[in-house]
Amino acid sequence: MPINITMPALSPTMEEGNLAKWLVKEGDKVAPGDVIAEIETDKATMEVEAVDEGTVAKIVVPAGTEGVKVNALIAVLAGEGEDAGAAAKSAAGAPAKAQAPEADAPKQQAARAETPKAEVAPQPAAPALKPAATNGNGAAAESGDVRTFASPLARRIAKDVGIDLATVNGSGPHGRVVKADVEAAIASGGGKAAPEAKAPAGAPAQAPVAKPMSDDAILKLFEPGSYELVPHDNMRKTIARRLVEAKSTIPHFYLTLDCEIDALLKLRTELNTAAPMRKTDKGDAPTYKLSVNDMIIKALALALMAVPDANASWTESAMVKHKHADVGVAVSIPGGLITPIVRRAEEKTLSVISNEMKDLAGRARSRKLKPEEYQGGTTAVSNLGMFGIKDFSAVINPPHATILAVGAGEERAVVKKGTIVAANMMSVTLSTDHRAVDGALGAELLGAFKRYIENPYAMLV
Repeated sequence: MPINITMPALSPTMEEGNLAKWLVKEGDKVAPGDVIAEIETDKATMEVEAVDEGTVAKIVVPAGTEGVKVNALIAVLAGEGEDAGAAAKSAAGAPAKAQAPEADAPKQQAARAETPKAEVAPQPAAPALKPAATNGNGAAAESGDVRTFASPLARRIAKDVGIDLATVNGSGPHGRVVKADVEAAIASGGGKAAPEAKAPAGAPAQAPVAKPMSDDAILKLFEPGSYELVPHDNMRKTIARRLVEAKSTIPHFYLTLDCEIDALLKLRTELNTAAPMRKTDKGDAPTYKLSVNDMIIKALALALMAVPDANASWTESAMVKHKHADVGVAVSIPGGLITPIVRRAEEKTLSVISNEMKDLAGRARSRKLKPEEYQGGTTAVSNLGMFGIKDFSAVINPPHATILAVGAGEERAVVKKGTIVAANMMSVTLSTDHRAVDGALGAELLGAFKRYIENPYAMLV
């Protein structure tokens, strides 16, 4: 009996993925545990192993295909003693798969955006919900209980510029309004404004809802030929979706303070100097090399243990109080960023945190992290100090209730006991979900963090 191989769900939230590469070809024999394909999710590239033994009878979804839904058929195995040809025929009735992207898709999109053309083959018009009265040109008037026959693109452009399609003469089949008709109406100054929908008598007035500009409206703002279109990959789409979700659903509250880091820098130098050496392929190397960010991770984890009410996540039914500090760390990678997590950071030594972060960051940049290594967590750190940024506010990454934005350490003039002296200072901003961590609680957490940063030896006991 043929064995179907389907697109696996590589994380609890995965809905689709890109089939990056097949590591087998039709006719190859596979055994349980053999790596047969690489799947790209929004954050990582994962290897897919065979579960059953058999011969690859048919590869249904070719390498390079994007947007393959979870549980969609991607290949068929022929079982032991089964004819591969017969097994391959079982894939013939499989649902249509997502199309592999064309190599010159960006160029084609750019050409379409830069060179307006009349639509040659309009899509079939949606049927009118009620019998349509014609407006003299074969199109149905879009007023009252009837609607104008128009292509989706023509409707979108007309909506963006406020033209009533019922006043536009259609040149398409059966008087259908197409893109060229709307553009002609815009150029001639014709076309009436679309009538505004009126609220029922007695209904309360509602404020207008701002809507994002359509792609076509945005492209019209730029000179043709002055740009190129680069399609979004899954990572960028996911980042955009989650940022919109975070800023539209989480009431952000910001707290900023300055930390003196002279003692921390001194301790870091002492610990790195005392690091034991080990043999490597490139010669002797220290067993660890601490960064300031490693010490920030530890300080934030200990602060959350000192202020446990701030180590929480908001849900509509209950507050989630976490028992450990799982600290995510924002890592910039090509095309976006990812937040690998140092689990139970409060229990780990600085050297363990340092080596773990180097491993996580390296695999993050090559998109080799497992979902459990970047999903979840109780808080996060975003450090732009290495870019010279003095201070900034970071966006909370759900389900976290806090994120710490870390600026550059710099020498500043400060007043100590009435005397102006130089000190290395670092500005940090804590973003909190005000539903879970209000101002006073956030201030308490940030105060605990400052104490560990300015008295770093406390992180060693």
